Amino acid sequence: MTTSDRLFGLPEEAFRFTVPRKGLITKTEIRVLSLAKLDLHPGQVLWDIGAGSGSVGIEAARLVDDLTVCAVEKDEEDYGCLLENVKTFSLSSRFRTVFGKAPEALAGLPAPQRVFVGGSGGRMADLLDACCGDGPSPGIVVNLATVENLSEVLAWAKGRGIEPDILHVQVGRGQPIVGLHRIEALNPVWIVSLFQNPQKAGRSPEERS
Repeated sequence: MTTSDRLFGLPEEAFRFTVPRKGLITKTEIRVLSLAKLDLHPGQVLWDIGAGSGSVGIEAARLVDDLTVCAVEKDEEDYGCLLENVKTFSLSSRFRTVFGKAPEALAGLPAPQRVFVGGSGGRMADLLDACCGDGPSPGIVVNLATVENLSEVLAWAKGRGIEPDILHVQVGRGQPIVGLHRIEALNPVWIVSLFQNPQKAGRSPEERS
């Protein structure tokens, strides 16, 4: 089976991303769990903030028909990788890519039903506020690698009256070593899901109105 034949859980090597400078790509196992938490549906708009290589938005668009992805990335080299990956997977018609720093770069984008945050640029609370605007909060899934960012997200959720769903993920991958195998740990990640009204998370925009 080739990479292009795989329906779900694309390996990191399927994408172009910057290495070893940053390696801004959501690891396959974390991406799969994050997409499950997003609970995407056809016709929705997904914001992919701090998109990096675009792996989350690209996998989402391949899985969900008529999904529009707005991918925002502030680093010039990573943005170049994002553009190339979108083209490689023939998803240009489903993507709106923005080179800029959130939350300012979010202005003018269509209102989202779902938001994935892979990077905040140190302005997590401002970014989450901008995602919500003045209307109903979209379903938001945030990937976090530091306790400081986790604390900020939880404080923001408490202020909004949102009960967060918190998943702490530690992944180990088997690696060969002199004819044997050992487990090599990836950096642990928190996946925090923020849905204003969890019982309605899977319903269409029309049903929620």
